[in-house]
Amino acid sequence: ITEFIILGFSSSEKVQVILFCAFLATYLVTVVGNLLILVTVLVDRSLHTPMYFFLGNLSFLELWYATNLAPRLLSGMVTKDNTVSFTGCMVQCNLFGALAVAECLLLTVMSYDRYVAICQPLHYMALMDSKVCTLLAAGSWASSFLGTSIIVGLLSNFRFSGPNEIDHFFCDITSLIKLSCSVTRLFESMVFAFSAAVSLIPFLLILLVAGSWYVCIIATILRIPSTAGKKKAFSTCSSHLIVVTLFYGTLITVYMLPNTGALKAPSKVFSVFYTVLTPLINPLVYSLRNKDVKEAVWRTLQGNLIVEAS
Repeated sequence: ITEFIILGFSSSEKVQVILFCAFLATYLVTVVGNLLILVTVLVDRSLHTPMYFFLGNLSFLELWYATNLAPRLLSGMVTKDNTVSFTGCMVQCNLFGALAVAECLLLTVMSYDRYVAICQPLHYMALMDSKVCTLLAAGSWASSFLGTSIIVGLLSNFRFSGPNEIDHFFCDITSLIKLSCSVTRLFESMVFAFSAAVSLIPFLLILLVAGSWYVCIIATILRIPSTAGKKKAFSTCSSHLIVVTLFYGTLITVYMLPNTGALKAPSKVFSVFYTVLTPLINPLVYSLRNKDVKEAVWRTLQGNLIVEAS
């Protein structure tokens, strides 16, 4: 096989139009929102702190995450050309996997950052100095791309001789495994183990280990004298939990549970949550409801307007 056919969603013309408008609007908002946050974090010196350093990394990741999937999906809806080359499919699969893994790791790192900031504020800058933050971010990026490249590299050497229709809206690794003519039982076990290591384990860490973190966080928040301080701390933690629950919940449902029976049909819908909605929610919920970020964004926009006017 030299190319694959991505089946996408419903073949109904009305449904295609609705989906195209929805995905286009979501993609544009995702790009503008995350790009605005990324530029603001880079330009505004008041945001040069560990929390916003990781937030900038997350926004940069979400930009590539959405751009890796949305343009090809939208193009196929318009041109009705749903074919993708073998190499192009493997590249998309590799990028998607690496970015998804990197997001899992970054969200875990951000949980630790919030714990240190609220429960150990006096030691925060010592524990989360620039060197530690850089190592944590670089480790998340490097390990995700290395692990996924090995997995997809092995997959690309499998034999594909037909059929070539991918029952998904992007080159998903589980769909590609089903199309392979090679014996894939050992490889499927490897993919399952890798998925568990990078999604289920971090999620359980956030739920179990970070559960104690949030008990400490809540106890610390309740000792904050000002109502505004309590509200800000609760807002930061609740935003993180919203993103974590949505992203990990749908990701684990698709990749950790058997994709058969009652779960087979909704798996494509669940995929929309972690591929389309999570990059959108990041700027809308996680960042733009943060007072510091909103003020910094406004200062950045005002600065650009002044420069253009002069």
